[in-house]
Amino acid sequence: MHGINVTYCSVSETYKKVTLPVAYGLVFVLGLALNGTLLWLVCFRTKTWSCSIIYLVNLAVADLLYVLALPLLIVSYAMGDVWQFGDGACKAVRFFFYANLHGSMMFLMCISVHRFMGVCYPIKTIGYRTKRVAIFASALVWIFVTTETLPTAAFAHSGFINNMTVCFDMTSPGRFRQYFPYGMFLTIVGFLLPFVVIVTCYCLMLKTLSRADVNIKVGKRTRRKSVRTIQMVCLLFVLCFVPYHITRLIYLFVRVYVANNCELLNVVMLSYKIWRPIVSFNCCINPILYFACSDKHRRQLFAKLCKWRVHPSESTVHVQVTMGSKKSLRVTTRQFSGFSCPEDKMCHGQIMSQRQEMVRTEMSC
Repeated sequence: MHGINVTYCSVSETYKKVTLPVAYGLVFVLGLALNGTLLWLVCFRTKTWSCSIIYLVNLAVADLLYVLALPLLIVSYAMGDVWQFGDGACKAVRFFFYANLHGSMMFLMCISVHRFMGVCYPIKTIGYRTKRVAIFASALVWIFVTTETLPTAAFAHSGFINNMTVCFDMTSPGRFRQYFPYGMFLTIVGFLLPFVVIVTCYCLMLKTLSRADVNIKVGKRTRRKSVRTIQMVCLLFVLCFVPYHITRLIYLFVRVYVANNCELLNVVMLSYKIWRPIVSFNCCINPILYFACSDKHRRQLFAKLCKWRVHPSESTVHVQVTMGSKKSLRVTTRQFSGFSCPEDKMCHGQIMSQRQEMVRTEMSC
């Protein structure tokens, strides 16, 4: 803990005692429930993992690491921003926040590139859309994000300000000039890079999907799924990441270059610290992205919530594949039967929808 008692501009932060505990409390409850449900479905109800699922599981793990550290922040803000958990816990909480933030954007970028290759270059990139590549890419993301955000543990610390112990977010007011280059690096590499890649991928995907001949090759179902993914990821960035990084960038400039303007500092700090818990809601939106883009797992979750019991049975069908010469390919598919639900049209519609899945085979993840 840094024992220097720092006093700067008088900043009004009375909103912290109510607003932030409520916001972070919602993130904790929803994030724990949604990410826990996602991991449960994937680990215990999904036998075949696609590349997208591998990325989303890593996303859920990053979310859970941050969510499990939130109770310390909730208690601290409820006590009037007094930090009583030591310097190590302060560094850990700040590190998990930035690791989750930049890890989320990197994994969303991986999902975007994977979708882009599958829609725009399905044949040429088939060797790059494998589970092995997805696992390798995920490992690289973890290494990169850990290396990128590790300095936050050095800059963030607990200290005294206005005669009370607090946990500084980025760093203490006296060290903002040293933090500024690193803060700009995080903004450019951790935010702008994945943002530009995602926007570029989705613009090219929309251009490809708008062509009639490609639409026939891709198929209506694949097109609908890809467009839905585009909308969800773009919405996530617009609602969470873009406003947060804009306010954070302005806050950094004000802290370093016009720190003596207390009125401006109050306005900018309020804006930044309101968006900080809002960006944390990406922990809750990421699982929703998974369920919204996966028809199969959305139906599985709906069936569980309605207490329907699905008994899978295996059957074998023959598919003729022409690759130079005709060969018979045996494909094991899963049929669903034994629904215990009311005899109504909605139930029969769900059964028929499940049975339609049995004829679908995936050539790549």
